[in-house]
Amino acid sequence: MPNAFGLIDPNDPELRDEQAVALATLIGGSGGGSGKKIGAKMIVGRSGRIIGGVTIGGCVDAQVVEAADALMTDGGAGQRLLSISLDDDEAFEIGLTCGGTLDVLLTRVIPSSESDPTVAAHRRALELLEAGEAAVIVTPLDAPAETQTLPASEIPDAGTDSRVFLDRVAPPLTLVIVGAGQIAMTLTRLARELDMRTVVVDGRDRYATAARFPDAGEIRVGMPSEIVAELAPGKNAAVVLVAHDYKYELPVLRQVLRSPVGYIGLLGSRKRGAAVRDLLAAEGFTANELARVHTPIGLDLGGKRPEEVALSILAEVVAVRNGKRP
Repeated sequence: MPNAFGLIDPNDPELRDEQAVALATLIGGSGGGSGKKIGAKMIVGRSGRIIGGVTIGGCVDAQVVEAADALMTDGGAGQRLLSISLDDDEAFEIGLTCGGTLDVLLTRVIPSSESDPTVAAHRRALELLEAGEAAVIVTPLDAPAETQTLPASEIPDAGTDSRVFLDRVAPPLTLVIVGAGQIAMTLTRLARELDMRTVVVDGRDRYATAARFPDAGEIRVGMPSEIVAELAPGKNAAVVLVAHDYKYELPVLRQVLRSPVGYIGLLGSRKRGAAVRDLLAAEGFTANELARVHTPIGLDLGGKRPEEVALSILAEVVAVRNGKRP
């Protein structure tokens, strides 16, 4: 896609020469799913260019491309809702478990036009994302109203007879990993698959190297507490302490326990976690503040290998982010 969110950016080289495109957005479905999540996008250019996909491929995307071509050439309404029915065999071919119906919204867009409502809405969404805020793109499905973008904190009430599609886009979660050991190496690999941005922090330049961490978004060498303070992780970040060293852990915990960071995890046994909490409690940290530290870190999957521990950590980060764990 032109960007990680599939939004239309007129400055993107892939769209600069397109006089018109059709934006296809997966807005719903029933049955076996789509192989992609709601909000998945495909851009079909008048030139024939295809960017992205609303499913993992096959007959569905082919039908969407055909409908997109028609939308750009018929000169009629600039928006169309396409419902695609799949039997079990068709669904199986594109990796679904069973047949069903997929709903795809097609919108004609002029990328070079600043007044195009979709371009304006996507531009506003990109601005919010750049500022670290989640955005909601509100697209009317019935009424002839224009698409608009609002901060996620200002989602409109559902008190209307008209149908709208709310497309929430959020900055990727930033995973700050303190300690550049084997667990951290696996964390960066798995986090990349989950579209998380990773920052590896360690005081040892022999360990925190690009050769050891090819999947890391950023590698920082220096005093971990100072680096974490500079990063200032917020609610869309997780701080994972896997150094297993008090001289790293305690100063970092002092930095983040009273910050809005979304997740704090500490590697170690229950006994070690209790000892860390006692030390911080003696410094004046409250029980509620100390309860934010997940230790032993990760969901209890029963694994002991570094790869298994890394998996359990990310499982817990995802569970906390989705409200399944405190």
